[in-house]
Amino acid sequence: MTSVNTSINSDCKVTEEDPELAILQLLAEYKWANGFVCRKCGHEHFCVGKKPYSRRCTRCKTEESATAHTVFHRCRIPLTEAVKLAETVCKQPDISSYEISRIFEKRQMTCWKFKTRIMECLSDEHKASLLKHLILATR
Repeated sequence: MTSVNTSINSDCKVTEEDPELAILQLLAEYKWANGFVCRKCGHEHFCVGKKPYSRRCTRCKTEESATAHTVFHRCRIPLTEAVKLAETVCKQPDISSYEISRIFEKRQMTCWKFKTRIMECLSDEHKASLLKHLILATR
């Protein structure tokens, strides 16, 4: 069994120029640190996708975004806010969704769903390390 290298360059920081793209770049670097493997056909070759930092399999043409199959999968709020929300939940796991809703000015149900997703993510060691790297990079 091969070891999995999931380290991100510690020099990576989210810039003020375009924080959304910087977060996508960090997600992509972490997600595909060991190389791209298509989830549909298992092919390892890719080309650049239509969206920023997405990859398209050259065999089956399936496109996968940097956020796909992460805690930010199908996240409807901006990534910068999502990372700040995740940081809040990581620092205060007992915070209520009502309090998160008040702080971020989002619907309570949106905050509850995202908090639930973050709490599930924290129970998985690999996903939790990605989340911690993103939080550190946005500071």
